[in-house]
Amino acid sequence: MQDLSFITSWIDNLLAQTLGLPGWLTVTVECVLVGLVLLLAYALLALFYIYFERKVCAAFQCRLGPNRVGPFGLLQSFADMFKMLIKEIIPLNNIDKFLFGLAPFLVIVASMLAFAVLPWGKGLQVIDFNIGIFFLLATSSIGVLGILLAGWSSNNKFTLIGALRSGAQMVSYEISISLCVITMVCFAGTMSVTGIVEAQADGRWFILTGHVPAIIAFLVYIVAGTAETNRGPFDLPEAESELTAGYHTEYSGMHFGFFYLAEYLNLFIIGGVAALLFFGGWQPLYIPGWDGFNDIMANWIPSPVWFLAKAVIITFVMIWFKWTFPRLRIDQLLSFEWKYLMPVCLVNLVLMVIVITTNFHF
Repeated sequence: MQDLSFITSWIDNLLAQTLGLPGWLTVTVECVLVGLVLLLAYALLALFYIYFERKVCAAFQCRLGPNRVGPFGLLQSFADMFKMLIKEIIPLNNIDKFLFGLAPFLVIVASMLAFAVLPWGKGLQVIDFNIGIFFLLATSSIGVLGILLAGWSSNNKFTLIGALRSGAQMVSYEISISLCVITMVCFAGTMSVTGIVEAQADGRWFILTGHVPAIIAFLVYIVAGTAETNRGPFDLPEAESELTAGYHTEYSGMHFGFFYLAEYLNLFIIGGVAALLFFGGWQPLYIPGWDGFNDIMANWIPSPVWFLAKAVIITFVMIWFKWTFPRLRIDQLLSFEWKYLMPVCLVNLVLMVIVITTNFHF
C-alpha cells in the first residue's frame, strides 16, 4: 500500500528548499495548511452526513428524502448551510453573554481536536505520538463542558434540564467507551494510533483476532458511542416533546450551526475510532492465499478510502439505531449504563487480560 507521506514531504521541501523559507515560517505555514484541510474535511463530512441521514431516514419511513435541490437532492445540505450562514444571531437578555458565546466554540474545538487524531491513511495523520489514544479520550471529553455551559448560561429551565441530562449521560457512557478502548489498547500493546493500525496488517483486524472480548468490546462501544453523541434512542437531552430543543434551545444562527455540525462530526469520530480499534483503520481487506485479490485491495484502493468506508458503514448502523428504537426514559438510560454496560466492560477487560496472558487468541 502506497505511503501518502510523500505529499507532506513534498510540501515541506517546497516551502523549505524551493521557496527558501526559514524553519519557523515553514512550520507556521504547514500548520495553517493542515488547519485549512481539517476545516474543509470537517465541513464536507458534516454536509455528507446531513444528506446521508436524511436519505437513510427516508428509506426507513418509505419516503424519498431530499430530491429537489440538485440531482437526487445532493445540493440540499449546501443550501441549508448557506441559509444557516446568513441567519441572524438573535441577542438575548438576562444571560451570561461570555459563557453563552463560549459554549459552541468549546464543542467545536473538542470535536476538531479528536478529529485530528484519526488515522486518515497511511502517512496521512495530523497528530501521531505514543499516547494518541489517551489524547483522543481527553480531548473528546471537553465537549461536555460546552454543553453544560450552554444550558446554564441560557437562563432557561428547558436548556438547563437538557444540559444536566446531557452531562450525566455523557459522563456515564464515557466510562464504558474508555473501558472498551482500554481493552483494545491492552490487546494492541500500544497507545499509538499508528501502532494500533499497523498491528492489524495482513488481515489481522482485532475484531477477528481478539477473540470474544474484542467482539463484546465492539458491541458495547457502538451502544455507548451512540449514547455519547446524544443520538436516538439516547437523545434525552434534546427530547423535543419535553424540552423543545434541549440545551441549544436559545441558540440561533451559526451558534446553533456549531452544535449541529459537532453532533454529526462526533458521529463520524465514534465510527472512525471503531474502525481504528476493531477493523484495522486504513488497512485493506486481506484474505490469506488470495494474492491477486489482496494486491488489488492494497494497491488499487487508496488507504483513505478504506478508512472512510469503514467509518461510514459503522455510522450507518448507529443511524439505523436512531430510526428503529423508541426513546428511553432518563432513568432507564442511566440504569442501563451503571447496572449493565459498565459491569460488562469491567468483566470483559479482565477477560481480555486473561486471553493476552494465556496467548489464547488468533
